[in-house]
Amino acid sequence: MNKNIDKCKSIVEKDKEIYAQAGKLPYFPLAVKKGQGAIIEDADGNQYIDMLASAAMLNTGHCHPKIVEAITNQAKDFVHYIYPYVYHEPLVELAKQIIDITPGNFEKRIIFGLTGSDANDGMIKFARAYTGRSKIISFIGSYHGSTYGAISLSALNLNMRRKIGPLLPEIHHIHYPDCYRCRFEKKECNCNLECINELENAFKYYLAPEEVAAILIEPIAGDAGFIVPPKKYMDKLYSICKENGILFVVDEVQQGFGRTGEWFGIDNFNIEPDMVVLGKSIASGMPMSAIVARKEIMESLDAPAHTFTGTANPISCKAAIATLQVIREEKLIERSKTLGEYMKSRFREMQKKYEIIGDVRGVGMTIGVDLVKDRTTKERDANAAAKICYSAWENGVLVTFVSSNVLRIQPPLVINKEQIDISLDIIEEAIKSYLNNEISDEVLEISKGW
Repeated sequence: MNKNIDKCKSIVEKDKEIYAQAGKLPYFPLAVKKGQGAIIEDADGNQYIDMLASAAMLNTGHCHPKIVEAITNQAKDFVHYIYPYVYHEPLVELAKQIIDITPGNFEKRIIFGLTGSDANDGMIKFARAYTGRSKIISFIGSYHGSTYGAISLSALNLNMRRKIGPLLPEIHHIHYPDCYRCRFEKKECNCNLECINELENAFKYYLAPEEVAAILIEPIAGDAGFIVPPKKYMDKLYSICKENGILFVVDEVQQGFGRTGEWFGIDNFNIEPDMVVLGKSIASGMPMSAIVARKEIMESLDAPAHTFTGTANPISCKAAIATLQVIREEKLIERSKTLGEYMKSRFREMQKKYEIIGDVRGVGMTIGVDLVKDRTTKERDANAAAKICYSAWENGVLVTFVSSNVLRIQPPLVINKEQIDISLDIIEEAIKSYLNNEISDEVLEISKGW
């Protein structure tokens, strides 16, 4: 590596001295100074193409002029006033627009928060209040946030759950449908949805369906490795919910706002969820989350059951309104679909050349590249993921990994084809370097990830 990163290293060392490391998941010693579009500049002046979009939080890219203008103009008027006590126009305008784009041909209501974690906590409250039932079902491998309710819903990493129990009761987990690593060794041609039997057997033997308030699912399992469920599974799960009076809830925190080539991930399945949990890219990096649900569900609680002092900050509201405008005007949904398919085709060409790539999957600009030690056993190659991401960073591309071995490809939707080609060339060179044993094991002490 020829570039200078002295200032970045200094910031990293100072961070270790003052910041609780329970809140850090390092991949490389990058200290961000500024960003524009799909480009990040570090504290030493080095530039990188961003293939992560701040964990899918910046669908409109870094510092989009229209969003910066909206933030600046609102800050000149007033920064905040506690919304539970008063009203303001930016929230009303934003609420109407989000309700209009969320799936479901029925009357809806919305409530805002600060992060996807609190939105998932709110989902538990509304689901239990509306149904009068206590049990919630989510999926193994899911990540829904870091508040107590969100951690209770998640089943991804034991470090999230150690030493802090008891977590919320009556939350149960089942396996997510993973066709690449099918637990029943089925192929699409002979699959009879054996994976849904786990839920049906639970209902038959130990989990009374009439006591289940909601089933929460990510339309694409993000931190589990960008697993895309088969449509027939989603259809069957939805029908089971309807047959048993269970709310069908989707967590769109990571996949929402155009990332999958639709407004929301669930739109790829033509399903109308009862409740939608939103966050991340809703306001292009400003803190905001939301829950959108059927009117009758949202009227099941009275104030102050889900209120926050910082809720619906008008600057965040204006940023979110501008975000929706940019997505529409720049046709980012269509762009995500087209360039996402292009990226998958490039990675599948690499898959033909490198045995280490076991699977390439995803929808729109959510793509997972599954790295394996052996294509037959599909054993995960975690060291490969860490080293390849580090090498890519050294050469000017920000890419990370999830589920220990899956390259996380989620660039800003404003990225252009030239930037994509440069990025994928650099990632391919990193793969070659790994296969040629050219990346030091010292990298593994730095690149930890999930």
